[in-house]
Amino acid sequence: MLPYLDGRFGNPSSIHRWGREARAAMEEARERVAAALGAKRQEIVFTSGGTEADNLAVLGRVRKAMEETGRAGVAVSAIEHKAVHAAAQQAQREGAELIVLGVDTRGVLDLGALDEALRARPSLVSVMWGNNEIGTLQPVSEIAQRCAAAGVDFHTDAVQAIGRDRVRVDEVGCALLTLSGHKIGAPKGSGALFIRSGVQLAPLVYGGGQERGVRPGTESVAHAAALATALELAVREQEAESQRLRALRDQLQAVIVSSVPDAIVNGDAAAARLPHVLNVSFPGIDQEALLVSLDMEGIAASSGSACQSGSVEVSHVLFAIGRPGAEEASVRFSLGRTTTAAEIDAVAGRVPAIVSRLQEFATR
Repeated sequence: MLPYLDGRFGNPSSIHRWGREARAAMEEARERVAAALGAKRQEIVFTSGGTEADNLAVLGRVRKAMEETGRAGVAVSAIEHKAVHAAAQQAQREGAELIVLGVDTRGVLDLGALDEALRARPSLVSVMWGNNEIGTLQPVSEIAQRCAAAGVDFHTDAVQAIGRDRVRVDEVGCALLTLSGHKIGAPKGSGALFIRSGVQLAPLVYGGGQERGVRPGTESVAHAAALATALELAVREQEAESQRLRALRDQLQAVIVSSVPDAIVNGDAAAARLPHVLNVSFPGIDQEALLVSLDMEGIAASSGSACQSGSVEVSHVLFAIGRPGAEEASVRFSLGRTTTAAEIDAVAGRVPAIVSRLQEFATR
């Protein structure tokens, strides 16, 4: 990033040599992001992160459909990230039909419900690649095929899956795909949206013609360069890193399940799960007390999405898969590049004692 924050600080839209230098760097970054995803260079639009990309995909597609036909609809899974749900709810307020697709107890999409929704010909179906709270992987290739057969655009939020699963748009026929830089080591505030050639979106903001006209404004060359580098590294190391994280997660899961008899692993406990997410429910204890106790022991965990900072409300994801919510505490452990076996041992040694203490206190 550093060259583009100081000596090479030209505006990519300017025609002088400093601007042309910045434009060349932007297009090189775009080419690298496209190559890592199996896309074409012109199909990549840089954004400020996953939330903006999700909003651009959902609202951009719905508003374009409204412009063209006077009607629109959007179908989303019940466990989508808040960015998708909030965008879909805004689309509904603007006159679009909203369909929420149910999931089973593992968090896997109900394909029968999808088929029913497709008969209504929505403008867009949005189902995330891998869930950010419980890690469940969706059958995105199957969903994409069904949407394509119905002539409906398919968007998938792949923010959590990048670097953890093989994500290639040339293998999965999605129309739109979201990624966020900070999940793979790029700066917060960086992201991108893949827009397959021929898919039409309305912009969310208005101005110049940057980013194919759907995301106007002076581009951040530094963020684009950083995202490209981080994505290349994440894709290159994905298989080995996923194996490492899966082994660490399974080790932590095994200790917790064996040491806390009534612990419940949320999501698909067997296989179809992102390797770096472990979500566990502990009946009979207070959610906030558990999070505070973990923090006091130096364990960074959450009750759900980090986008709900400070919130200990029942997760909409856990509610959708049938967890009772208020009657238990649920915690998400997220592993990453810096997570070590020693840290897993430390957490595994402390969590059972913390849960036991809180359960004992709850029964007094």
